[in-house]
Parts: sequence; structure tokens; C-alpha cells
Amino acid sequence: MERTVITPPSLPKPRGFSHGILVKGGHLLFLAGQDASDAQGRITAPGDLLGQFEQALRNLGAVVDAAGGTLQDVTKMTIYVRDRRTYLASLAPIGEIFRRHFGDHYPALAFFEVSGFFQEHALVEVEGIAVLDTVSPRR
Repeated sequence: MERTVITPPSLPKPRGFSHGILVKGGHLLFLAGQDASDAQGRITAPGDLLGQFEQALRNLGAVVDAAGGTLQDVTKMTIYVRDRRTYLASLAPIGEIFRRHFGDHYPALAFFEVSGFFQEHALVEVEGIAVLDTVSPRR
């Protein structure tokens, strides 16, 4: 599978994301929104955006892993937060958490502030699309 990061010269240089990723070949994996729920469906780290972001990325990674891939296969991600100001005030530690899971791979990214989530105590939710070389589900 071939991936090419697209950075048009007419756009600002991206930091922490890619403007686009062109993929040739592979299998698409559509990732449902993942919040900070544990295996019992309870939100972990109540009131803690960083703890919830970490768990949401773990949950997203678990889905990709179960399909036979890694988070480096994620080509598109959308991050939804309840409070944009809290997220922006925490950019440095959020970046550290992101790099711990994604390394130096930066998917195309969209970011939205929303008024609420299905889970009342959720502060963040992450969804995405991954492109896998091969599919070998581990369920």
C-alpha cells in the first residue's frame, strides 16, 4: 500500500496533523466514535480531559488492532470535545499523549466543540478512518 502526505503550498504548514493523505491500495476500516468508556461502559477519568483523551485513543487503537492494524494506519481522525478552551489550554500534554500513541504519524484531522455526548460525563470523543495493508481480524 502506498501513502502520500499532501501539503499544498497555498495552505499553512500543518503542525500535529496532515492536510491530506493519498492512499493507493489497502482496506478501509471505519472507526466509530470512541470516548473514555471502559469495558463495562463507564467513563474513566471523570472530569479529566487528558485521562479521557488517553482512554479514547486506547479504545480507538483497540479497534484498529482487532482488525489487524496499528494507529499508524489511521488516515483520517475527528476529535470532538465538550470544551474547546480546556483542550487548547492542554495542547502540550495532549500532544504528548498523541505522540505516545501515533509516534510521528499525523492523520488528516478535524476538530469540533460540541455541547454534549451520549455518555453524560464524556469530555472527548475520537473517530476515524484507517487504511490497512491486509485484514486479519483478531476480534
